[in-house]
Amino acid sequence: MKNKFISKLASFFKNLGRKFIITLKKNPNYIPFAMLLVSFLIYSLNLTSVSNTTATVQGKNMGLCEFVIMLLSILSMIAMLNAFPKRKKPNYPVVALLIVLFAIIIFADYTYAMKIYDAIGRLGDKIKEDQLIEYIEVYNMMYAHMAMIAVTAGTVILEPLFAKLLKKINTNIELEETNVGNIELADEE
Repeated sequence: MKNKFISKLASFFKNLGRKFIITLKKNPNYIPFAMLLVSFLIYSLNLTSVSNTTATVQGKNMGLCEFVIMLLSILSMIAMLNAFPKRKKPNYPVVALLIVLFAIIIFADYTYAMKIYDAIGRLGDKIKEDQLIEYIEVYNMMYAHMAMIAVTAGTVILEPLFAKLLKKINTNIELEETNVGNIELADEE
């Protein structure tokens, strides 16, 4: 009984994995889109901390950097959907625009992180411990966001390679052989 359950569970997950690979074979652009979605979630779920840091540090252009990062993150998702139309060749001008958007986001992230670094150095001992911890968390989050955007840009550039590699994966179902030769059919009268 236990072995039957385990074998059925294993075949279920094997079939689920096969269907997932088939979906990726048809739409390899899901890989960069998933990476972009993760990087967007990293930033947007920490937006409260970023806003609090902007309000307390009040560095020059910090609010603008925060706005640019959020706006271009949303626009890059829209551009990603237009860059890789379903079952068609990539739209290369939109892919180039997407890479430019990623470069601007990384620049804004870096600028914001440097404003936090300068504020920590400038304010020194005047910063309360809980504020310092929040500044450091936001600083680290900005670098994590930059890294995820860079990885996303890499997956966008390497998407044709992913498509070729995914097409080489065998997703055919292996059927057991059945012996049909011994079956006798009744005569119809």
